[in-house]
Amino acid sequence: MVEKGTALSAFAPKTVKDAKSGREFDVLAAIVDHELRSLDFTVFYPHQVEFIGLNQTEGRRVYIRSLSFMAQAAARELYPDRVFKINHSLPSGYYCKFRGERITDEQIFAIRDRMREMVSEDLPFTRREMLSTEAEKLFIAQNQKLKAGLIHSLGKYFTTVYGLDGVTDNFYGPLAPSTGYIKVFDLMPFHHGFCLQYPQEGDESHTIPRQKQLKLTNTLKDYGYWCKTTGIVSVGALNECLMNGKAVELINLCEARQERSYAALADRIYAEKERLKIVFLAGPSSSGKTSSSLRVAQQCKVLGLNPKVIELDNYFVSRECTPKDEDGNYDFEALEAMDLELLGKHLNTLLDGGEVEIPRYDFKLGEPFFEGNMMHLEENDILVMEGIHALDPAMVPSVDQSRIFRIYASALTSLKLDENCCISTTDNRLLRRMVRDNRVRGISPEETILRWPSVRRGEGKYIFPFQENADAQFNSALLYELPLLRYYAEPLLRRIQPSSPAYPEAVRLLKFLGYIVALQPNEIAAIPPTSILREFIGGQTL
Repeated sequence: MVEKGTALSAFAPKTVKDAKSGREFDVLAAIVDHELRSLDFTVFYPHQVEFIGLNQTEGRRVYIRSLSFMAQAAARELYPDRVFKINHSLPSGYYCKFRGERITDEQIFAIRDRMREMVSEDLPFTRREMLSTEAEKLFIAQNQKLKAGLIHSLGKYFTTVYGLDGVTDNFYGPLAPSTGYIKVFDLMPFHHGFCLQYPQEGDESHTIPRQKQLKLTNTLKDYGYWCKTTGIVSVGALNECLMNGKAVELINLCEARQERSYAALADRIYAEKERLKIVFLAGPSSSGKTSSSLRVAQQCKVLGLNPKVIELDNYFVSRECTPKDEDGNYDFEALEAMDLELLGKHLNTLLDGGEVEIPRYDFKLGEPFFEGNMMHLEENDILVMEGIHALDPAMVPSVDQSRIFRIYASALTSLKLDENCCISTTDNRLLRRMVRDNRVRGISPEETILRWPSVRRGEGKYIFPFQENADAQFNSALLYELPLLRYYAEPLLRRIQPSSPAYPEAVRLLKFLGYIVALQPNEIAAIPPTSILREFIGGQTL
């Protein structure tokens, strides 16, 4: 028992122990009645409290949020005449830059050194409420117009702001108690700025290893340029667009751009039709891979090619031969879960002009069956294959790699909440999957949330390491999709009960969606039946 008005920090332990590894982690925040709270939260009534550290998902977000503020504060202190921005996420961290100019290596190392000094100084993160009108003025004075615009579009009376060593900013979730907790990070010079590296999952004493990511960066850069041409680079600007009645105009513009992207992919394939005979397409969950493969095939048909689809799922090995993961469960995402020898043999036979019998895999029985489904390739035929391992060279090492065109598809949004809070592409995909799972598969939003960490582990192991192997990267993100997803996902998330282990994540996602103006039914009706988003909300005619 504690006295009323006591802050969590007064009785919080210094560390929590990880159940699996047995390692100790600093307490960063707490889950109070299934909601994430900072340690300055004061107790007035009985609560259920769980203290959390960097080893947990919610604690990891607190750590990264606090690290971002440290980078922001250090950059503003050292270079007060520049506007520091966190542009978007990268495989190794966050891409940060100054607005309108390159950050030199000397400046990067100066920011890093100041951040390290902040750790040793153990400076407190503070929090307070202020009038939204005053917050707008503050951020306009700091040349943070995106932040001010978002606050204005929300129309709330009060805004929460945070302080660090005389620097004021706002974030969309709790921070750590002080900078002394944020010990593991690095700044890696990258492109026109740097990559802010934070601890990797499972080995929190080291930052995420540096990864080759130039193609991904160029894809995000192209999308960022597209956002600028539309005048919508932030959620605040998007909200203003919708509130001004321009939703249908935006939908039409986004769909026209995506159609050109599909056509550009088909043009590249057609230009080398004498050499290319196989198109492999891969991407993380809910990237719109199925729709993308169908749309690319459609555009290839326009050019006179004849796409034929082989589903890689039909090349699974018998259930008894499927490898198992560390928990003893069948690992259907492992490369060894596929009959690679048969797949390679079939592809080589087809490339040599022969005929093969394509198997059909019965997932209920866990066995492949051959039912006379024969295939061979004519002069203008091209194979289109979509699957998790499509970018991994180890999938078909015996096949002539020069005959294969590889596409990486993902929903890579460059849209930002404000100057230093980018939108997670992972959250975007989770919302897509939640809506589709509930509509098509009868899976509850709670189940989708609880399965998501396992999905993410598979992506980190089997997809993301190979994304730079792609010959082309396709961005399936659309500027209007978060307003669309709010319309469908918000009521699903509200069904999750406070007693559910998925409730803290539901609360976080609801808070995020609360910053976004939802589309209206008459506006949703304007989304064409061939749109990639129809794969998730229904009504697709592909």
